[in-house]
Amino acid sequence: MLFQPAIIALMLASGLAALLVLASVPFAWTVVRRWNLADGSEAQLRMERRTYLVATLLKIVMAAELAALVLFVFNADRMATLFTGAMCAVGTLKVDPWGFPTLYLKLAVFFLAGCWLVLDHVDNRGWDYPLIRVKYAALILLAPVLVGSAVVQGAYFMGLRADVITSCCSTLFSGGGVTVTSNSVASLPHGLALSLLAGSLAAVLASGAVVLRWRRCGWLHALLSVAAFVIGMSAIISTISVYVYEMPHHHCPFCILKREYGHIGYALYVPLFVGTVCGLGAGIAGWAGRRPSLSTMAPLVARSLAAWSVGGYALFGLVALWLIERSHLILFEVVP
Repeated sequence: MLFQPAIIALMLASGLAALLVLASVPFAWTVVRRWNLADGSEAQLRMERRTYLVATLLKIVMAAELAALVLFVFNADRMATLFTGAMCAVGTLKVDPWGFPTLYLKLAVFFLAGCWLVLDHVDNRGWDYPLIRVKYAALILLAPVLVGSAVVQGAYFMGLRADVITSCCSTLFSGGGVTVTSNSVASLPHGLALSLLAGSLAAVLASGAVVLRWRRCGWLHALLSVAAFVIGMSAIISTISVYVYEMPHHHCPFCILKREYGHIGYALYVPLFVGTVCGLGAGIAGWAGRRPSLSTMAPLVARSLAAWSVGGYALFGLVALWLIERSHLILFEVVP
């Protein structure tokens, strides 16, 4: 299993990311403790020069971690044919106990890496690098998550065995029976799920419009983005996926990524994830605008990110609406 090209790429990317971040932690701690732009000492000048190199390497690492989530999910779906009982990525992830923990850590790294990239971008807009201590303190906090993700992913890939009989997605994502989600997400009433989705999208689009128009309330847009993401994922599992499959008891959020469904899942997930990470970034940039040297540039960055966030959520909503409209499944009857 370890000689699969995608697995090799994921292992190398996570391993190098963990090593580079760990190697950067001592320097980050030095910056947090000793950074002083008004100091003209040789130590300060060396520190300033090193920040350019370290920041460049870290940007490459964070960007690679963003792409790694997509590759990990795609590879899990592609490898389903190798395991008896697997129909999609769920079966691949359940082959080993570390499968789903790896996915959850990948998700956490995706959003944390995206936020760090925004923080770095905004910091570079200020002549005095006003967020450099915050940026490197965040790196110190991010390091254990990156390392943990690499270790857990390694344990997962090392534990994959082709002779293991796994279970399909119907045992995990089911609207009835006793499953891990039957009393929560998959069994969420369809009307309630769609109502919450419509409300959350309306709220996040409205807050994004406020950021675009007045360059204010970035923090509110960030909070609503998180809520919209959670509700959006819940709606995909409980209702939208049902419309795609045209089967009232099939709630898997991974099968919609498969070729037989036109890989339509990517048209849902990519805008949703882009909208969420950009929404969080808009909140970070709005907060950074309180610094004097960023009072002009940070709101512009927040506005740009809010535009991407609004576009992502709008596209997600349109795709979801189109999937419901084109489906032959009828979940609601209109009473004349």
